[in-house]
Amino acid sequence: MSQLSGRTALVTGGTSGIGLATAQRLAAEGAHVFLTGRTQDRVDAAAATIGAGATGVAGDITEIADLDRLADVIRQRGHGLDIVFANAGGGEFATLEEETPEHLGDTFNRNVGGTVFTVQKMLPLLNEGASIVLAGSTAASRGVPSFGAYAASKAAIRSFGRTWAAELVDRKIRVNTVVPGPIETPGLKGLAPSGQHQALLDGEAATVPMGRIGHPDEIAAVVVFLASDASSFMTGSEIYVDGGSVQV
Repeated sequence: MSQLSGRTALVTGGTSGIGLATAQRLAAEGAHVFLTGRTQDRVDAAAATIGAGATGVAGDITEIADLDRLADVIRQRGHGLDIVFANAGGGEFATLEEETPEHLGDTFNRNVGGTVFTVQKMLPLLNEGASIVLAGSTAASRGVPSFGAYAASKAAIRSFGRTWAAELVDRKIRVNTVVPGPIETPGLKGLAPSGQHQALLDGEAATVPMGRIGHPDEIAAVVVFLASDASSFMTGSEIYVDGGSVQV
């Protein structure tokens, strides 16, 4: 029997990269997966790669009305939620001199506000023993030039993970954070100017002790571990999946 058989999962930002790989892996392990993204066509395409094991719901995690609608769709299925992977987010480069209120607000609204209110809106649906997995970043542990707003937003996620682990322990809900290093995703490639994607990937690989960047499936495998009973004595933890970038 698959290790997540009969469970229900939510993956935000599930239409590409780490989110899609994780949704596929959760479904392969037996979970029914709700996946979200901002555009209906991309949500439909992502759900189609999984088939009957997935339900796609288009919406923006920064819009409370969209989160309420998502919760209603999940509630109507009648099984609650056992797994939440709060993955949606992103960022763009800006130095301290270049920082604007708009950029700072957008970054924190997506990465912090979107995560906070996703988890908040799903709380009434979470079954006893559920697992919440937050998406961190090695940027929060390093001084990456031009990435200050993004790094600070991910540091906030790490802090929330500790607090929520303490707040939800009486419900036997576990909260852990997965911390990817550089992973080959559309989001990472999108940070580079047109025609310079490979140069960006090569530059990132050069900073990794293992000498390469990671693949979305490698993050998905860790999320599945944190979602499963194999990690039953873990909460408030942070797992780095970064090829040694922060640890070595």
